[in-house]
Amino acid sequence: MKFLPKNDNAKSMKSSIRLLELKTSRFLYPVVLIILSISCQPRKSAEEMSRKPVQIVTVDPGHFHAALVQKSMYEDVDSVVHVYAPEGTDVQLHLNRIENFNNRPDNPTSWNEEVYTGIDFFEKMLADKSGNVVVLAGNNQKKTEYISRSLEAGFNVLADKPMVIGGEGFEMLKGAFDTAKVKDLLLYDIMTERFEITTILQRELSMLPEIFGALERGTPENPAVTKESVHHFYKYVSGSVLTRPAWFMDVRQAGEGIVDVTTHLVDLVQWECFPEQVLDYTKDIELTSATRSATDMTLSEFTAITKVDAFPDYLQGAVVNDSILQVYCNGEINYKIKNVHAKVSVTWAYKAPEGAGDTHYSIMRGTKANLIIRQGADQQYKPTLYIELVKPDAAYGQVLTTQMKAVQAKYPGVEVKAIEKGWEVIIPEEYKEGHEAHFTRVTEKFLEYLKNKNMPDWEVPNMLAKYYTTTKALELALKKP
Repeated sequence: MKFLPKNDNAKSMKSSIRLLELKTSRFLYPVVLIILSISCQPRKSAEEMSRKPVQIVTVDPGHFHAALVQKSMYEDVDSVVHVYAPEGTDVQLHLNRIENFNNRPDNPTSWNEEVYTGIDFFEKMLADKSGNVVVLAGNNQKKTEYISRSLEAGFNVLADKPMVIGGEGFEMLKGAFDTAKVKDLLLYDIMTERFEITTILQRELSMLPEIFGALERGTPENPAVTKESVHHFYKYVSGSVLTRPAWFMDVRQAGEGIVDVTTHLVDLVQWECFPEQVLDYTKDIELTSATRSATDMTLSEFTAITKVDAFPDYLQGAVVNDSILQVYCNGEINYKIKNVHAKVSVTWAYKAPEGAGDTHYSIMRGTKANLIIRQGADQQYKPTLYIELVKPDAAYGQVLTTQMKAVQAKYPGVEVKAIEKGWEVIIPEEYKEGHEAHFTRVTEKFLEYLKNKNMPDWEVPNMLAKYYTTTKALELALKKP
């Protein structure tokens, strides 16, 4: 039996079917029709048939986080990644980072980047529909719009923080989540700090009443939970000094610090203090106070990290004394979440001390003990978790040893060591993945949710609660003279 060429016209097809009707028995007739139907369908190319179920489309990768999503390969993700971006330094730096991953001696990746550069890059991306997952990590000025329009076009979206940098954007983000729900798509942000081991163990210990007690309510002056983060403009990524785009210092494009890095901190407050609980931002969040301040940067410092010899025109409004750029990247938020007082703050310095890097401080105050992460000189700038009693308890040490068995069942090898002020949690090196490795963990979680349709019910409302907190805090801080 011959198959009909797929380009035969309708008349030839009808004649062939009539001939087959006369020559075949009524028992073969349904089979013949099925074969003819299949033969007339457009045939997929070998390339299309070999592609994996998840195909990434990277849009305007102006932040190095876009490349870190591809620091590893993934079982269900196709090696061909389509990149759409305006022509310029940002996209070239991104491609250089991917090339470095492909050429590294240990566990190299095998990404194949197909690139389109042009002023119509976003419209071209929507029209081409070259994949089914859009990755966004770059200039934040249009990120919320890109998220919304990508979802409307049928893409799933994995977005770097922040997904929104202002109040108007928050309303658009709410609509984007509605679109994702209607279209059965996944919108998820990259919360790497949930995969840092001291934070994980702080959360685990806080859920053991015999060790932690109950979370205090706190006061504005002495919050129940405090998280502080110190970042640096001049830093190393994948072994090289990071080149930052000039727009990174423009808060209208990158967002102020109070809506950027604090996204991680607000997320951790929610994730640790109210694990797997749905939050309603209209009822559960109450802003108390918020402040913002600038970090001064000289032209020579600016040039060292951007390779740009002069402040661009769009930064001139933030330049004082003709040579100092003021970047409003520092911020503090004091708020109540389900009647628990919390404080988060971010500070940007230009460069870390020798041997140091970005640092994190966190305390959760319980009725029995405080769980504290420190990362200063005494800890050799490595995050270290401590358990400190609220008041003396001679029997606590034995209780702690017994209760730690529940933690050790999940994280074998984790121990506690008695020190002067309490106990230090001793963590095996195998759990101490670096910040860059956490991007792989987040992407794996996103892919799991995408494949199994099993994202927890609390994720979306809690993402909304998080961005409500940061954007409302910015509004509050801007009201101050």
